[in-house]
Amino acid sequence: MKKFLPIGIFVALIVCACATNPITGKQNLNFVSNSELFPTSFQQYNAFIAENKVITGTADAKRVDLVGSKIKAAAERYLTYLGQTQYLKDYRWEYKLVDNKEVNAWCLPGGKIVVYSGILPVTQNESGLATVMGHEVSHALANHGAQRMSAAQLQQIGGVALDAATSNKSESTRSIFSQAYGIGSEVGVMLPFSRSNESEADKIGLTLMAIAGYNPDDAIAFWSRMSAKSGAGGTPEFMSTHPSDATRIANLKSLIPQAKEIALKVGTIR
Repeated sequence: MKKFLPIGIFVALIVCACATNPITGKQNLNFVSNSELFPTSFQQYNAFIAENKVITGTADAKRVDLVGSKIKAAAERYLTYLGQTQYLKDYRWEYKLVDNKEVNAWCLPGGKIVVYSGILPVTQNESGLATVMGHEVSHALANHGAQRMSAAQLQQIGGVALDAATSNKSESTRSIFSQAYGIGSEVGVMLPFSRSNESEADKIGLTLMAIAGYNPDDAIAFWSRMSAKSGAGGTPEFMSTHPSDATRIANLKSLIPQAKEIALKVGTIR
């Protein structure tokens, strides 16, 4: 019976840990509540800001603040439209431009947004910046951070369950099972899960930028510039945490009409 206990726990966790996300309407695996996640997120953000050079007072910094404010307002307006007026009550929005040559931006759970100066030559304008910031904010709104943490915990528990289930096998057989599980769960579950999160953030991000008053068609131009910068080759999509550039752009094109339709219903920010 002992060797089946981890398997029972594994199944019970999957059944009990599903929660409906108000912005997507989907049931997602989530062991971590915002009340648990946000304090740690805010601490990490404050530590990062203290250790890095924040750019203030420049035209670029003002643009980050302006676009961030519009994306925040768009998120609030969209969630009000969805009947979820209390969902953002614990968010503590901030938008910072940080001196870093890396082509990157991120949003921690709770609305802490950082844009690296290295991505500005690719964003080029407000619409490009809105594409990036809308995408990153969408990760936070959809609780992707908590979902990834939950999925990683399940992956570990699954490994323990497999180890228990094969306890009567030889060491070489157990090693083969363990390696197969590690590769299979990563390539077959964790990476597709991450790519799904990215596509979901693209979809929500298009809607947010449209509500914020930006043309979602401009997202195609931004991602085309990103594709040109990254160049050909790279990691095959099935081994990557992100969709390929071609897949992402094709998905965005198909989603733009829906984003525009929702923005018309919700109303855009002027």
